[in-house]
Amino acid sequence: MTAAAVSAHTVGSAKPFPIGKVLAWTFMGIIMVITIVPFYWMIRTALSSNAALYSGSSSLLPANFNVGSFARVFGIQTGEAAIAQGGSGQSIDFWRYLGNSLVVASLVTAGQVFFSACAAYAFSRLKWRGRDVVYSLFLGGLMVPAIFTFLPNFVLIKNLGLIDSLLGISLPTMLMTPFAVFFLRQFFMNVPVELEEAALLDGSSKIGNFFRLILPMSSAPIATLSVLTFIASWNDYFWPLMVSYSDNSRVLTVGLGVFKAQTPQTGPDWSGLMAATLIAAIPMLVLFALSAKRIVNSIGFSGIK
Repeated sequence: MTAAAVSAHTVGSAKPFPIGKVLAWTFMGIIMVITIVPFYWMIRTALSSNAALYSGSSSLLPANFNVGSFARVFGIQTGEAAIAQGGSGQSIDFWRYLGNSLVVASLVTAGQVFFSACAAYAFSRLKWRGRDVVYSLFLGGLMVPAIFTFLPNFVLIKNLGLIDSLLGISLPTMLMTPFAVFFLRQFFMNVPVELEEAALLDGSSKIGNFFRLILPMSSAPIATLSVLTFIASWNDYFWPLMVSYSDNSRVLTVGLGVFKAQTPQTGPDWSGLMAATLIAAIPMLVLFALSAKRIVNSIGFSGIK
């Protein structure tokens, strides 16, 4: 082979420049920066002093670094010291709010996942007249904005005497939601019918199949739904704000709003508010980081017919 032929062969076999891959990674990098920068700015504000923030400091590092904001959140800073650092001097019952959020999120998650699993099994396995029509109407609830249900739910909770209680906050979403039923039904429909038929021949019942066969085989999507439900309940704000009027029932999101409303003379306690927000977000970030892969896999698998 001549030198010219070798050169032409080398040029022809060279891999083309992966412009698509470069653009994809560039786009992902931009998205990551947009996502991470606000979180970093929250940490920077939490570790700054209010006086430095209001003086117009534009440094990327914490302005006048101090951890007094975290001390104010945890209630271990005196009122005089809080006022000196730009706080309102009023304490926030952080641990009570945190406990209320844990109780509400746990009640909503346990109730919604269990009852949605029961409904999903009925829609996917049991044969009864009008099943598909009822399921279609039920899915129609996905198109109803949540804001439209607040007033009827408030009237119902008030008539039940559950205003300003943790149960009153939890009850509207504690039974089931259209998304949860749809999500689990998609997975239940992928479970081979032959397994249930074999269990029925062995003397099992429909209820027995549900608890001893379907639920154990659906542990991955149920865990995924539990994580998503817990995070959504933890971050909920408007409904708890409507029905909680005292510290006995205030959840963490509402408590942070109260903390922001305690405005000192110079303005909102931004460093304290960002410190409280950071502490409230850390459990959800850890939970999501530990379960992100399972969530993606379960959502993808649940869409397979």
